[in-house]
Amino acid sequence: MRILVVNCGSSSIKYKLYGVQMGEPLAAGMIEGLGTAEARHVLETGRFRKEIVMPVPDYRRGVAQVVEALTEWGSPRLVGDPEEIVGVGHRVVHGGEQFNESVVIDSSVVETIRALDSLAPLHNPANRAGIEAIAELLPHSTGVAVFDTAFFGTLPPHSYRYAVPARWWREHGVRRYGFHGISHRYLVERAALLWDKPEPNLVSFHLGNGASACAVRRGRAVDTSMGMTPLEGLVMGTRSGDIDPAVVFHLMEAGLSVAEIRRGLERQGGLRGLSGISADFRRLAEAADAGQASAALALQVFAHRVRRYLGAFLTQVGRCDGVVFSGGIGENSVRARRMALGGLETMGLVLDASRNHGRGERRISTDDSPISIWVIPTDEESLIARDTARLVTAEQD
Repeated sequence: MRILVVNCGSSSIKYKLYGVQMGEPLAAGMIEGLGTAEARHVLETGRFRKEIVMPVPDYRRGVAQVVEALTEWGSPRLVGDPEEIVGVGHRVVHGGEQFNESVVIDSSVVETIRALDSLAPLHNPANRAGIEAIAELLPHSTGVAVFDTAFFGTLPPHSYRYAVPARWWREHGVRRYGFHGISHRYLVERAALLWDKPEPNLVSFHLGNGASACAVRRGRAVDTSMGMTPLEGLVMGTRSGDIDPAVVFHLMEAGLSVAEIRRGLERQGGLRGLSGISADFRRLAEAADAGQASAALALQVFAHRVRRYLGAFLTQVGRCDGVVFSGGIGENSVRARRMALGGLETMGLVLDASRNHGRGERRISTDDSPISIWVIPTDEESLIARDTARLVTAEQD
């Protein structure tokens, strides 16, 4: 039995293949430059690595390339017969209010995802294209949709409702949905095992080019920093995070178009906009050390926003068992964690400097810190694979 995990982005397809034991993936691959004549397809396993450049005009051709790579590349082949792939788990960004858990895909699920395109116009159409291509090329497999928003289905109304006219919510879906839910759910489940607490209270941070925070009480999400879209909340690589909504009116009155404002907030803001240098945290750290004030300011604003959400979310969880950092920055940047946590001893967060410099999954607080602080590398694909295997088994029973 094989489980394939597929993540179709706006111009890429990422995938991993798992065996029945759901341990380390048997293979991982990615197609970049989808829709171009020189798309790059890389497949890696423990035995070999292969890379080709070829035209991949659309998702169907891209998915066909994935199936071809798994069934024809390498010796021995990763998949001898396509029918060995009994389940395919698809990451779907937006499940709206309709999906609060992973589901087996049928025609009604596909149509509901289509109806949510307006809430995630860059992601849901791509996710759906991958689903439709897999259904055509691997018709024997069971498709499973795992939603990035589903973990936040437990948010209470006072967390997800905006103070706007109620008809905006009823007629246009204006509310907080939250994102990075697959990652936050993985962190909660992993923390529960590490801490031997089936329903932990914690604050989790997924910090990378996209960044979000989540407040968890008794194992369930009760608040999150991202909102109706992934633009709200923490400072990110190119996204602004929280701003006064009136900034939009001000810029429109100054003559900027909606497209220009959107581009500024989504693609030219965040660390890139603040620094004028880069969206890469590592490069900004180097620039700050070299004396570039704008880079230092960008790092300070980033850390300040993390601290603000940490303080706010600690009030949401009650007695906090721990704070967890993940994502590219959260896992790898000693500096980011130090800046975010420095001076918070009176709040019960005591960082251990030597542990902070380590690597991998570990506690980075002192032994006597009232609230433990952890780095837990996220693994969204393994969670998608587990959900897929569970639902495939249920279908077969």
